Amino acid sequence: MPMPSGRISFTALMFLALAFGQAGTATAETVISKSFSYFSVGGRTAEELDKALSAQGPLMKSTGARHPGATKIKFGGTVTYVNRGGKCAVGSAKVTLNTNIILPRWTNRKRAGRDLALVWDTLSKDIKRHEERHAEIARTHARQLERSFLALRPEADCERMQARVARASETAITEHDRDQARFDRTEAANFDRRMIRLLQYRLDAIRKK
Repeated sequence: MPMPSGRISFTALMFLALAFGQAGTATAETVISKSFSYFSVGGRTAEELDKALSAQGPLMKSTGARHPGATKIKFGGTVTYVNRGGKCAVGSAKVTLNTNIILPRWTNRKRAGRDLALVWDTLSKDIKRHEERHAEIARTHARQLERSFLALRPEADCERMQARVARASETAITEHDRDQARFDRTEAANFDRRMIRLLQYRLDAIRKK
């Protein structure tokens, strides 16, 4: 069966709010949401399941291919600015993160033979774990981005301050994408060994019952 993959649908960060007032304590707020959606696959053999996953899985624009699972990630938010000692400074930062995890659902699971059901249960659980990790990586970067906004030094005017916020956003996107790609490469390299280990673990658990 194909290797689980969590490609990213990543919307560019836009932080454009401007509220120029007197300086106060800089504040941060991360608003995170996570949802799940499913696509159905049929098939009564391993070969049929392979074909169903390849035909029905989410189509990712970044690869032009369908995958057995995916995580769509959307960042957004606002930054406000205040007058601090005659300069423009970040007053507050609010980063929003929405992750939608897309997973397969096998319609013939209850009618499947024991061996194929075992393989499917092992694979589908690993796909979910893989995509959950993509969401976790995104959460880490969202919180890091807020901290980076609050750490920015004041500028002479808010036009320059907004430019610094934009650069911080671009850097965050690059670092986020790099970490997600690194995770995918590691997972792909270890997929066969991981699946064998997981299947053996499940078989041992069944024998002990």
